[in-house]
Amino acid sequence: MTRRACFPRLLRVLVASVVLAGLGIDAGGADARPLVSPMFGDHMVLQRDKPNRIWGWTTPGAEVRVRVGDEAMHARATAIAGDDGRWQAAFQPPAAGGPYELHIEGPDGASATLRDVLVGDVWLCGGQSNMEWGLKRALDGEREAAQADHPRIRFFRVAQQPAYAPVATPQGAWTVCSPAAFAGGQDFSAVAYFFARRLQLDLDVPIGLIQNAVGGTPAETWTSPAGLVAFPEFSAGLAEMERLRPLGGPVHGNFIMHWYDEYDVGSRGGTWAAETFDDAAWRRVSLKDGFAALGVADTPAVVWFRREIELPDPLPAGTARLQLGVVEKMDTAHLNGRWIGASAWVENPRNYAIPDGVLRPGKNHVAIRVLKLRADGGFTSDPDKLRLVLGDGSAIPLEGEGAWRAAVSVDARPPHPLPLGYDNWPTMPAVLHLGMIRPVAPLALRGVLWYQGEANFTRAHQYRALLPAMIADWRATFDQGELPFLIVQLPAFMARKAEPGDDWWAELREAQALTARTVPGASLVVTVDTGEAEDIHPRDKVPVGERLALAALRDVHGRAVVASGPTFASLERLVGALRIQFSDTDGGLSWRDGVAGEFAIAGADRKWVRAEARIEGDTVLVASPQVNEPVAVRYAWQANPVATLVNGAGLPAAPFRTDDWPLSTEGRK
Repeated sequence: MTRRACFPRLLRVLVASVVLAGLGIDAGGADARPLVSPMFGDHMVLQRDKPNRIWGWTTPGAEVRVRVGDEAMHARATAIAGDDGRWQAAFQPPAAGGPYELHIEGPDGASATLRDVLVGDVWLCGGQSNMEWGLKRALDGEREAAQADHPRIRFFRVAQQPAYAPVATPQGAWTVCSPAAFAGGQDFSAVAYFFARRLQLDLDVPIGLIQNAVGGTPAETWTSPAGLVAFPEFSAGLAEMERLRPLGGPVHGNFIMHWYDEYDVGSRGGTWAAETFDDAAWRRVSLKDGFAALGVADTPAVVWFRREIELPDPLPAGTARLQLGVVEKMDTAHLNGRWIGASAWVENPRNYAIPDGVLRPGKNHVAIRVLKLRADGGFTSDPDKLRLVLGDGSAIPLEGEGAWRAAVSVDARPPHPLPLGYDNWPTMPAVLHLGMIRPVAPLALRGVLWYQGEANFTRAHQYRALLPAMIADWRATFDQGELPFLIVQLPAFMARKAEPGDDWWAELREAQALTARTVPGASLVVTVDTGEAEDIHPRDKVPVGERLALAALRDVHGRAVVASGPTFASLERLVGALRIQFSDTDGGLSWRDGVAGEFAIAGADRKWVRAEARIEGDTVLVASPQVNEPVAVRYAWQANPVATLVNGAGLPAAPFRTDDWPLSTEGRK
């Protein structure tokens, strides 16, 4: 090749390097990207009945040829790599079924062959921990996993990857659904699995599932910066992400860890958590009075506490746990120099499982970092709640006068800056869209399963706009029109309230229902009759998965199946009572287990009282002697209601209200 002929190619490679670097992608240039994105691989499923797109990277300007099946098939395409080295080809897949081989040929002999490729329906399974919750941890999960032999169901689990700029490639691989796929520490979404198992049985086509979920994450984390433009409340978070991007360093995806990196001298290099750190000059304190003794009782501060504890020889068998009670605001615990756990959930007592091999007979070192915001913050539980519980249930007390040595790491009184947020998992706006959605798009999909909302329930009114914005954002990202979205409404959770009134969890459910009613192609899956009062992760995932499958069969595939329970249709005001008309009563209304569902009514004074309810045909009559002239009714309007109204198919009625009075989460951002 002559010098003149080589120059344009060199220029294209240099341009590619600049473009990728500007996007925050590996600055090594196009040659650092794979010929075929890892989104495509052996055992994958292609979407039937619509154009599929496949992409990768090669020399800018080079031609790439794609072929599915043998030479006689017409599923083939050609693409030219752009200035950034990225190529993308579109092709119409062969008939549903398979297996097929997918061949990719690039320049200079570069090629790839993907084997055991099926054609069927591909679903993106998004959300937070209840979508992420693995099959083996579900109800009867070990038995279900041992029987999960469905070779025409395939999984792709996108690994957690927050990012401050668009990421090019996802981390993950396609896996055939089999008991071996769940062996060892491997697992996959229980909800997605039960959905696919039912759908594959009804449709008799291969099903591909892409798990794209991270526990504790709010909807704004999954929405692009462009999709959040209409929400000024996220502008500060996006600006902080822009500030952090060029600095390099770890991509935490949250604000608090960057704040620690910047200000907490005790965490630099892990020195104050190390067993060998010399804390002889630190002040002796108890956990309860440590902040006061160090002079930071009334100010935000980070304090490190260290002590030794003596453990028996031999150590009892079983899982030991470190219990610290309730801590305000955030704690990070280490044992013998190893990180054990961290939390910013003030409402949850700390109860960290200690991995095998951490503890030893004799002397053990405990180090705890606490960020306190309030004057009454820090360790707030009684001393007997602070302990190390061994595998046999015996407890080693942790509290004691002068038992700890402590030092201030950050005196954060004003004007010292505080972080924008305190969650220590990815919660910054847009970071999971950039890191986990962008590298999957624009893969051809049948639709999306969305099980999320727990992290947004304190801002339920905002969610009425945020969820539709996120759906529009994903549809634009995948460029597939009104891509179906099946929305799982939140299940029951928290203690049941005796009296009716406002409820943030119920308002989040309404935001989900409103989205399903107003966004074309969106559907609601009601789960209010499931859940556990004391566990935000209900273990019975079968009803959720199967109801999602029913919604897909009806709303996506046009099957004549009953997919929803009774739905509020209209309200009639009577003398001293209200009559509620329902649709979707297939087979008639009834109370599950003969227990009437939870209704409340109010008069013009807007004071809610419990109402007696009676089924009359496809209607429910509600009344209370406390309300002479009722004007509004609510059903199942609390986090953990008595939700027993079902139709003939046994599907539950969705919670609803007929009033348009202000909600308690309005204005919460």
